[in-house]
Amino acid sequence: MHPNNVVVSAHGVPMPGIIYGTAWKKERTADLVEQAIGLGFRGIDTACQPKHYHEEGVGKALVAVERKGIKRQELYLQSKFTPLSGQDSLRLPYNPTARLSEQVAQSFQRSLENLHTTYLDGLILHSPLAQREEMREVWTAMEAIYANHGARQLGISNCYDQQQLETLVQSVKVKPAVIQNRFYQQTRYDRSIRAYCQRQGIIYQSFWTLTANPKVLAHTTLYHLTKKYLRTAAQVFFRYLSLRNIIPLTGTSSAAHMQEDLAIFDFSLSADECAAIDALL
Repeated sequence: MHPNNVVVSAHGVPMPGIIYGTAWKKERTADLVEQAIGLGFRGIDTACQPKHYHEEGVGKALVAVERKGIKRQELYLQSKFTPLSGQDSLRLPYNPTARLSEQVAQSFQRSLENLHTTYLDGLILHSPLAQREEMREVWTAMEAIYANHGARQLGISNCYDQQQLETLVQSVKVKPAVIQNRFYQQTRYDRSIRAYCQRQGIIYQSFWTLTANPKVLAHTTLYHLTKKYLRTAAQVFFRYLSLRNIIPLTGTSSAAHMQEDLAIFDFSLSADECAAIDALL
């Protein structure tokens, strides 16, 4: 990882400042992940959720890049446990009649098999469960995986209720190191949650970062910055997020855009310029 492109979590796990997301890639997953890693990405996000992710394709790419000399230890690899409500009932990665704790264990083992690895750098709960008892059972099962060194840190995704997040943080043994949410206007860009995460030492990862923000990307504020720094609007926005301690996910299938995304650490923005973008959110 580039020295200017590393964020270290509260668990001491180094994470790249931008991560390649693999949702919706289907049969192109292996080729795109291999391409992304070949161009310089060292963080990969996936999920044990056949409905939206082809995790086996990610694993195929990891095998291919290892043959080219890029070792597993050089990569930050995170996957997710997806509850039944988010799964395709015809393609389940675990026994739907098993206890939640067993579903977590089965999903985790499937991820290890899919990805040809012995551990995950991050194990993420794909979405909160409705009942507090269910959340406790799932998180306890994830903590067991962490305790057995199967995952170096834990996290949660699609959590937009700050009280729910606070309850989780206050009630568990192993606190989430990461939260991964949509970054868009409908949730007011998680301002309150992000402030809470900063106080708690939780790293915020953003997805839907470009797709959900066309007005921000087209705003004159970003336009002037693209001219000043000779960068694209996406590069300026991603760089702004990194300076606000946010790790963006990018799922581009374009090699050119992958290279542009990786180049965001080659320039910076002033405090006033960041504040001007703040005002857009």
